[in-house]
Amino acid sequence: MNSLFKKKILLIICGGISAYKSLELIRLLKKQGTEIKTILTNSAKEFVTPLSVACLSQEKVYYDLFNVENEAEMDHISLSRWADVVLVAPATANTISKLSAGSADDLASTVIIASNKDIFLTPAMNIRMWEHSSTKENLSKLKSYGYKIIGPEIGDMACGEFGEGKMTEPKDILQEIEIYFNELNKNKKLKALVTAGPTNEYIDPVRFITNKSSGKQGYALAKSLAKKGFETTLISGPVNLEINNNINLIRVETADEMFKATQDNLPTDVAIFSAAVADFKAKERKNVKIKSQEYMNLELKKNVNILDYVSKHNSLRPKLVIGFAAETNNVHENAKKKLKEKNCDWIIANDVSNKSIGFDSDFNEVSIFYKNEKIKDEKLIFKKKSEISDEIIDRVIKQLN
Repeated sequence: MNSLFKKKILLIICGGISAYKSLELIRLLKKQGTEIKTILTNSAKEFVTPLSVACLSQEKVYYDLFNVENEAEMDHISLSRWADVVLVAPATANTISKLSAGSADDLASTVIIASNKDIFLTPAMNIRMWEHSSTKENLSKLKSYGYKIIGPEIGDMACGEFGEGKMTEPKDILQEIEIYFNELNKNKKLKALVTAGPTNEYIDPVRFITNKSSGKQGYALAKSLAKKGFETTLISGPVNLEINNNINLIRVETADEMFKATQDNLPTDVAIFSAAVADFKAKERKNVKIKSQEYMNLELKKNVNILDYVSKHNSLRPKLVIGFAAETNNVHENAKKKLKEKNCDWIIANDVSNKSIGFDSDFNEVSIFYKNEKIKDEKLIFKKKSEISDEIIDRVIKQLN
């Protein structure tokens, strides 16, 4: 069975002479057994008719943002959730510009901005538009957001000029989408484990020792893994975050509970330890509340280091073990030291003294340090934690394969 059979593809057709190619693309996709829903921009209707698109796709065509009938049947959020992937063909310079600015002024752009699926853009425009610095800058921004770009090609254009900007042929677009789903199917055989958030180590029934962590980066990593097809388990300390239904969520509170849950869910192909596990716990936990007093001596003992334990136990060790290092100074030196001491394959470090990428922020900037010295250490520049996660998981897939 081919990788496209019964896949759900949302095709967005923008206004350009290359829109006629979308009809052939729909025909080829239907031949592979896909389900296709389409959105036409207002300008696209000048090049292809809703009737021709509906006949080929055998589905209703969407094009009005505030259409009562459409919204009652499937609103713009549901439409984006329905799809396995979103494909924009052709993607005009205007559409690329709107998306890079986060504009959502019609159904097409609203669906794309609201989508939680991978989005493919197939640019098509005049060579001068393609080579314009604003187009290059917009595409660069979209790539950093995780958009996938197909083409364009070099060739004769409808305007009579020759050069780069020609929309990729439908058969080649089809091949790119097939490769994407083949990779997803391959990843479905892979298991992943992520730890996230803080742990609470109780002193008495109302007081505990903890580490500062929002869990946002760990949750984003779990979402990226699941989106890429991994069978994903997320072991989470106490945080107020939601997760996808296709992720096995295990909620814990203490380091011992997180350690036990980790052991119970190994082996996996990759384990990412992003949790801020408390280093110490009370040697003796009181059963009743400790009364207020001027001074209190608290004896602590060290918690098991989950990353260290998993990295050094061959019977449990995943193929790829990744640790996190939240540092306030000497980030590179401390991360390199942790990489060696913990025997993990990667350490991902960030400077939490920087408030813009701190624990509660939706943004991050990280450096990846590799045990394999043949791989050059990398820095992922400031961007949303969800985007950082997608970049990290792309590297995970590359290494596992």
